[in-house]
This record gives sequence, C-alpha cells and structure tokens, in this order.
Amino acid sequence: MTQWLETRVVENRHWTESLFTLRVEGAPLAFEAGQFVRIALEIEGERVARAFSMVSAPGEPLLEFYGVVVPQGPLSPRLARLQAGEHLFVAANPAGFLVLSEVPHAETLWLMATGTGIAPFISMLRADTPWRRFEKVVLVHAVRLAPELVYRDDIDRARARHGARFLYVPIVSREDAPNALRGRIPVLLTDGRLEGAAGLELAPTGSQVMLCGNPDMLKDTTRALVERGLRKNRRRTPGQITVESFW
Repeated sequence: MTQWLETRVVENRHWTESLFTLRVEGAPLAFEAGQFVRIALEIEGERVARAFSMVSAPGEPLLEFYGVVVPQGPLSPRLARLQAGEHLFVAANPAGFLVLSEVPHAETLWLMATGTGIAPFISMLRADTPWRRFEKVVLVHAVRLAPELVYRDDIDRARARHGARFLYVPIVSREDAPNALRGRIPVLLTDGRLEGAAGLELAPTGSQVMLCGNPDMLKDTTRALVERGLRKNRRRTPGQITVESFW
C-alpha cells in the first residue's frame, strides 16, 4: 500500500499556457537524480495520481516537478491551477532506473530529451555526480516551439560553472529559432547535424546516452543509435543506451 506525504505548494510557475513547474515543501524524500515519483490530488473522493520526474536535485529543501497540461486529463489541469499554500500528495517511494548509478563509465554523457523529458536531466545537472564521472556532458532538448525551451537559468549556470565541459543543443521542430537546430532528434542524429552542433562525435567508444521523452523519439533514436553500433545498457550486458519511459 502506497504511503503518501502531504506537501504544501510553494510556487507554481507557468512557462507557457500548458507548461508549468510546481515546487512543494514537506516531503523529505531520498532519491537519485533521474528518478520519478507519483504525485496526487483528491478529486471527487478519489486520489488521482501520475508519475513525475524530480527536477530538484537530491538534498534540495523543496521538491520540484515539471508538467504539461493534458486538456482532458483528470489531473494535470488541476495541478496547473494550484496556488501557493494549497496541498499536494507525494508518494514516499521514488523509483526508476534512469539514474547515473546504472550507467557505465565513459568520456561523454549525452542527455537527450523531448518536452518535459528534460526534468530528470535538470536534476542531474544540479547534482555533482555527472561532473565527477564524465569529462563532458551534452544536453539535447527538443521541443515544438521556442518558448518551450525552458530551464535556461539552470543551463546558463551549468555553462558558467563547468565551461567547455558542458554543451547545450536546443532543437525546435515547428519553427525556426535563433541558435537552435530545426527537426527531430533521430533525424538530426542520422544526418550528422546534431554532432556538428555539439562539436563532438557520438561513438560507441567513449559515449553514454540517456533518453527521456515521447515514445516515438525513444524508439527512433534508439534505432538510430543501434545502427551506429551502440547497444542498450542492461545490468547483465552493459551498453551505451539507457532509456526509461513512463508515458
């Protein structure tokens, strides 16, 4: 039976009409950067829950979640309307294997996300672990429209703190945007433009890739990587591709 922790909303930041970030207090969870947890509201006498990755790094005083409004969904429109001081339930059992402790050593860590899939990777960037284990970290974030390229403050802090060790490749699929590639991650990977923008080669030797996002991106990008000689990372057979989807 799930144990639920009652938390209080500290901030509900709206990036666009459909994208929001909730910051809550009152749930001192132990977790690894990259894990997710279920959050819930009481709706008509029933606790309605959905999995959200933590954006906050382990040890931060507030928990942070990044979400998108599904217009006809039972939970996300209500989450987007929460005000400071209102309450939210957080499950006491974080889970998930999209974590660096499951990733073998390599020179370069590639973090590839679509949409709200950037959440676990922001958690990683805020933590110390990737900078202790990898020489370079590349964050690839693909969205439909330029205003959806969120968490730029975190990205700027990573640049300022880590310099040339951190590379950021924004991608926008439905419009031209300054300093961003246009297209989809698997296509840009296949035609070489993604690596060209990063200035790094993504090869089986020296690279680890973590993927988080919509199912089509996960499937197509995994296929493109496998065609280049990378393989899925499993405990019994270590590889270079780590994927977890809870869509």
